[in-house]
Order: sequence, then C-alpha cells, then structure tokens
Amino acid sequence: MLTIVFTAAMSAVAGIALGFILRKVIAEGQISGAKNYAAQIIENAKKEAAAHIKEAELEAKDRMLKAQAEFDQRTKDERRDLQNLENRLRQREENIDRRVEVVEKKEKDLNAMNQRLLETEKKLKANEEELSRAVSEQRKKLEAISGLSAEAAKNELINSLVDEAKRESLNTIKRIEEETKENAEKKAREIITTAIQRVAADHTSEVSVSVVPLPNEEMKGRIIGREGRNIKTLETMTGVDFIIDDTPEAVTISAFDPVRRETARLALEKLITDGRIHPGRIEEVVEKTKQEMESRLKDLGEQAAMDVGITNLHPELIKLLGKLHYRTSYGQNVLKHSMEMAYITSILAAELKVPTLMAKRAALLHDIGKAIDHEQEGSHIQLGVEAAKKYGESDIVINAIAAHHGDTEPKYIESVLVQAADGISAARPGARKESLENYIKRLENLEKIASSFEGVAKTFAIQAGREIRIMVEQDRVDDMKAYQLSKDIAKKIEGELEYPGQIKVIVIREVRATEYAK
Repeated sequence: MLTIVFTAAMSAVAGIALGFILRKVIAEGQISGAKNYAAQIIENAKKEAAAHIKEAELEAKDRMLKAQAEFDQRTKDERRDLQNLENRLRQREENIDRRVEVVEKKEKDLNAMNQRLLETEKKLKANEEELSRAVSEQRKKLEAISGLSAEAAKNELINSLVDEAKRESLNTIKRIEEETKENAEKKAREIITTAIQRVAADHTSEVSVSVVPLPNEEMKGRIIGREGRNIKTLETMTGVDFIIDDTPEAVTISAFDPVRRETARLALEKLITDGRIHPGRIEEVVEKTKQEMESRLKDLGEQAAMDVGITNLHPELIKLLGKLHYRTSYGQNVLKHSMEMAYITSILAAELKVPTLMAKRAALLHDIGKAIDHEQEGSHIQLGVEAAKKYGESDIVINAIAAHHGDTEPKYIESVLVQAADGISAARPGARKESLENYIKRLENLEKIASSFEGVAKTFAIQAGREIRIMVEQDRVDDMKAYQLSKDIAKKIEGELEYPGQIKVIVIREVRATEYAK
C-alpha cells in the first residue's frame, strides 16, 4: 500500500514537474514569439519610418525644385522685361537720334533755301529794275514813233474799244432783225409746238415737274429764307429750280434730270417735316438724301435683275440699272424698255432654240451706257461697251451692246435678237416721244458747253433750258473774269446749239469763310 501511495506520490510529483516544465517551455516559446513579433514590429516600424523619411525627403526635394523653377522663371521674366525695356530705350534713343538728324538736315535745307531766296530776291530786284528801264525806254520809243503820249494812246485805245463795242451791238441788232425776218415761219412753228406741249400737261408734269404740298402758306416764306438764303442753298445743292408762286400751299420743282428732281423733292419734304430750315440743315439733309437715293438706285437695279431672272451682275452694273429708272429715251422709261427687251428677246430665243439666259442678259444691259452718258463724254453705245468690259461681262453681251444700233457688225445670234427686240419695243404704239428726247439732249448739251470752260465747278440747266447757272471756283475765277466767262459761254451756246427764244447765262462766284470756336 505504501508502495502504491509512494508510486502515486511520485507520479504526482513527476506530473507536476512535467507540467511545470511544459508550462516553462510554452512560456519560453511565447516569450520567443513575442520577441520575434516585437522585432518584426520594430523592423516594420523602421521600414515605415524610413519610407516616410524618404517620402518627406522627396517631397521636400520636389518643393525645392518647384521653388527653384519658379525662382528661375521669375528671374527669366524679369530679365526678359529688362531686355524689352532696354530694347525700347535703345529704340527710343535711335528714334531721337534720327529725329535730331532730320531736324538738323531740315535746318540746313532751310538755311540753304533762305540763302537761295535771298539770292533770288536780289536777282528779282535787279530784273525789276532792268524791266522798268526797258519799259521806260520802250514807252519813250513808242511815244516818239507814234507821236502820242501814254495818256493819249490810252484814250485812243478806249475810243477804239468803244467804237468796236458799238459796231458789235449794231451788228447784233441787225443780225437779230434779219434772223427774225428769215425765221418767222420757223418761230411760228416753234411757238405752236410749245403751246401744244404746254397743253399736254400730264406728260410734261410726269417727266419734268414735281409738286410738293405745304402744310400752310407760311412755309413758303421759311423755304425762301431771309434774303433768299434758303432757296438759293436748295437750288445750289440740288441743281433744280424751285418755283414758289401763287399756287396755294405748294412748291413746284422743275428739272430735266429726274434723279436731281426726286432728290430735291425728298429733301424738301424732310425739311418741311423736320421744321428746321436753314442753310446748314439744308446741306445736311440734301447730302443724306443723296445717299438714300444711292441705296434706292441699288434696290431698283436689283429688283429689275430679279424680275428678269438675271443673277451675278456686278454691283456697279446693278447701280447703273437703277439709274436707268430715272432716264427716258423719246419719252420711254429706259429701265422699263430694257426689261421689256429682255422679255421679248427671251421669247425670240426660245422660238429659235437659243439659250435664253445670255440673250436676256444682253438685252437688259444693252442701254446701260445711257445711265452715264450725261456724266461722261461719248455715246451711250461706247460708254455701255466700256462699262461691260470694265465689270467683266462676256463677249456676247459686249457685242450685243455695240451692235444694237447697227454701228458694229453682230457676231452672235444674241446680238441679232437684241437688235430685233429693240426695234419691236421702240416701234410699238405710244412707246416713244421724240420731242422729249431732243429736249433732254439739248439741256445736256447746254450743261456740257458750260462745263467745258476752265474754272467751272458745277452747271445746272433749269427753267426748261431757258436758264443755266454756272458755279465757278472762286480761287480760279475772279469777279471780272466771271463777267467775261458768262459772255464767252453765251457766245459758244449761240454758235453750237439751236433753241427757241433765249437762254439766260448766270455765273455764280461764292466765297465762304469758315472758322471753328473751340
């Protein structure tokens, strides 16, 4: 029993010792694991710290590089600004140097010019003295040869001029009497013709007269203005004749040029509506109305081309087409005639199986020269051909314009069609009135004659051709020359034109002084 107890006790002791050993081994293992884990944590912490340190170093380095780059850029910009400033200063210095050189050169040139002027003045004085001596010597020789003193020669010359003037006046009176006797029958026919034309009031009013209604009779006085300043400015700016008579609340505008007349009518209506009527305002309104008329001409030309079906016309040709709306040929509106020609030519071309578009284009432009024949020298055919060439029209159109009156041989079928259509349009009943064409041509020739003289700025034929007003350049024509100019123009009109009655020639020389208060 003791043995069993002892054995059990030993077993218990051995178990306890074994358990203790096992716990110790386990504890040591746990301690070793903890140490390893701690070492691992420390190692990881070191690595992480090293990474953070490296990242911080990289970030610091990036910031340093960025700061360095910004610093370099600022430095570069400042250097560039300094360089630009230096360049500008250098350029300014060069400019100043050049200006100094120019000023010095001008000063030298001025000194040289002054020297030359002094020398020239000396020479002129010497020449004047020599000329005076020569004139005095020649006068003495002439007096010795003629046996007359200078005063006596002057009186002789004056008497001779007076005699010549008397002879000229007597010859003129005699010529008028002879012409009156010889042309009595012709004058009678002209008087009858004039009476018939005056009876044809509708036609005459339509082509040469416009009537502007007034709100009251007081407006007539405002239009005339103090001492006639307003109406003179209106007539000068527009080139038409404003007739203010006993017709109640109306002003009549008379001019052979419909564009001028329409411009004057629109300008006067604007002035009446506005109420401000004085020379400055009149000039402003007339200029503005002229610009509006330019736009109106363009619209008329575009509408005509659109109606006929023609495209791609040059803008200047469109404007010239618009001007044809205000031109007449033997009483026939030229734009309507041209459009009618285009329609007729189109029909003829279609019947002959010829392309209609080119034929219509040639017909529409065949009289384009009539838009400028009163502004430039030459026939409307010649001017039309030049305009067509200038603005890029085809050879077919150019040949049709040149050949539509038979002056040039037609080269294309379209040219022949335009000739035929022109005859059809002109020959239809009521299409034309020859007296109107002759009347307009006479007025145009009247203005051309006056414009041919030196110093003439503008010419306006008014009062149905019974009066022509000539505006001259005041710095080229003095008062005495103005009187002589009116006489010369009258003589040239007598020699080149045929007209009933007489034509009054008025030469106007106006001087304007302008200053601005600042």
